[in-house]
Amino acid sequence: MGLLSVLIFLPLVFGILILAMPKSLNAWFKYISLAVSLVQLAIASYMYYHFKTGDAFAGVNQLSQYQWLENLNWIRLDVGQFGVLQIDYLLGVDGFSIGLIWLSALVMLVATLSSWEIKTNLKGYFALFLLLNTAIVGVFCALDLFLFYIFYELMLLPLYFLIGMWGGVRREYASIKFFLYTLFGSVFMLLVIAGLYLSVIDPVTGNHTFNMVYAMNPANYIDGSIFNSLSNAEIFGFPARTVGFIVVFIAFAIKVPVFPFHTWLPDAHVEAPTPISLILAGILLKVGGYGIIRIAYGIFPEAAMSLSFWMGLLGVISIIYGAMAALAQRDLKRLVAYSSVSHMGFVLLGIASLTSEGLNGAMMQMISHGFLSVMLFFIVGVIYTRVHDRDIYNFRGLANKMPVFTGFVMIAFFASLGLPGFSAFIAEAFTLIGAFSSQTLNGLLPRWMAMFGTLGILLGAGYLLWTLQRMFFGKFRVKKEEWKLALTDVNAREIMVLVPLAAMALVLGIMPSIAFNVMSSSVNQFLLMFK
Repeated sequence: MGLLSVLIFLPLVFGILILAMPKSLNAWFKYISLAVSLVQLAIASYMYYHFKTGDAFAGVNQLSQYQWLENLNWIRLDVGQFGVLQIDYLLGVDGFSIGLIWLSALVMLVATLSSWEIKTNLKGYFALFLLLNTAIVGVFCALDLFLFYIFYELMLLPLYFLIGMWGGVRREYASIKFFLYTLFGSVFMLLVIAGLYLSVIDPVTGNHTFNMVYAMNPANYIDGSIFNSLSNAEIFGFPARTVGFIVVFIAFAIKVPVFPFHTWLPDAHVEAPTPISLILAGILLKVGGYGIIRIAYGIFPEAAMSLSFWMGLLGVISIIYGAMAALAQRDLKRLVAYSSVSHMGFVLLGIASLTSEGLNGAMMQMISHGFLSVMLFFIVGVIYTRVHDRDIYNFRGLANKMPVFTGFVMIAFFASLGLPGFSAFIAEAFTLIGAFSSQTLNGLLPRWMAMFGTLGILLGAGYLLWTLQRMFFGKFRVKKEEWKLALTDVNAREIMVLVPLAAMALVLGIMPSIAFNVMSSSVNQFLLMFK
């Protein structure tokens, strides 16, 4: 068993162990989950440190160019005229996935520490939590479309119950809405995966295959098949590959989420318990961005190029709409949720530019937003745990009562609005540079998109600085008298969570090469498909 398999299935093994343990030992469940998360982070850190960079290890068309590769025969079934049904247990990482795997390990550790606030049905909670951990890591490691789809769908089940059972007042509505939105996109994506299976052959065995890497190489497509780039196959009068791209894009755009597929996000975030909000913002949104790059753009490059203008436009709309919606919020958690829509719009704009700067910026934005959104939602959770209220207008002058907490809030807010020296500044700057230069380099995006994208940064400063001024400065005042005793400063556990998140935002802002050196070779090789 390779490192990737250990990384994926370690949480599942201990989740089953928790289910087998008696309830009398429920005090141990959180410590078991914490130990699993620490081991995962150690493995992910080892892999990131030993990840080999350079053109020899970058690429999308050859299995040998993926590292820590695990390739085992999983399912072989004789299906008559279609030969042998071939599904492989195929895992591997490249510059696109290794950073997201490390981010996932860190976010799951933070979410585990945040789960200390969960007091009811600990056995069910931590078993589902660890199952979700397995599904998330599996998505970023899978290189077989069928295996990817299993992990992708597996995320839905634990999230549905974690929101629906441990969430807020409207938790059932939020969990059902999230489940139906995501299922709607992924069901149609399954049809595209089936079409790709019938179109792609394994050059070694000659069988049809779900191999994601082979699906990226035009040489492996069968002449006349529905998704062969040289065929004239149509679906409802439209080119089959264009339809395939749109279907896959929508499935992942729901996860990002991109306007107008974003409406599940505020409800899910507001009703989810704090640890699950951290996972939704820190990891789940990145699954959408990763899927757009790896599958939508990677397998349908010519369709992606022809529709890049519309992808960029959706990115710009998401940036501005998300920021303006955040400006209108009174609920602090809902404000942070809408800010995620705005920040993830930069990811789509960078991808649509199909420039090295834009794509590197989009990847950096996913990693940066992972740290910062987790920090922001944890900050909301600190206040909510103490007084069970998130209304911005119910607080004033919290800096007088919670000075250390306010220091972390200022770091998170200034980093999120793109202050130089923090990771978000690097990410957004590269994304906008890529979008601005796209017209010159490949003619895909007009320059006005980059110009309008900058409005998102200005609006972000507006809602974050207003919130900081309204809640934390001035004379200390709260809605209820009993809150004055409840609003204590951050404790040791909360500091343990906030310090590494703040440190990562600062380190990546000062030394972005830590991420760029790992990503750039894979990005440059990926862009060769669009020449």
